[in-house]
Amino acid sequence: MFTNARQVTIEWGDCDPAGIVYYPRYFAMFDTSTARLFEAALGMSKREMLKTYGIIGFPMVETSAKFGAPSRFGDVVHIKSRITRMGRASFDVAHILHHADGVAAIEASETRVWAIADPNDAERIKGETIPQSVITALSQTTP
Repeated sequence: MFTNARQVTIEWGDCDPAGIVYYPRYFAMFDTSTARLFEAALGMSKREMLKTYGIIGFPMVETSAKFGAPSRFGDVVHIKSRITRMGRASFDVAHILHHADGVAAIEASETRVWAIADPNDAERIKGETIPQSVITALSQTTP
């Protein structure tokens, strides 16, 4: 399945008083990584994708993480994200964040839903079938 990698510098605001990344910040990094994964596969920004496909986004419905080593202010980390499953209206993404020395700091997984506004209730969203063109793009094997 499709894979994308990006480099992130840990900023002061990412850290807690102990000087390590405050764990919710990792999930923000992974959210951006998922968006970058789609951008790389589809060749368009998330903003363009939302407009093109008429969706409101792909909210997370399940997540898990395994923490192996802390990351600190100034560290340059590498996040590798890949699609691990494509369903009818949902998909799974795996993220591995490595330090520059190759140590895996955190491994995380997400299940997300391809979502539209519920036409019957403006306060709700609902899953929508993922277009075949998106499935095809995300099912490609990347080097």
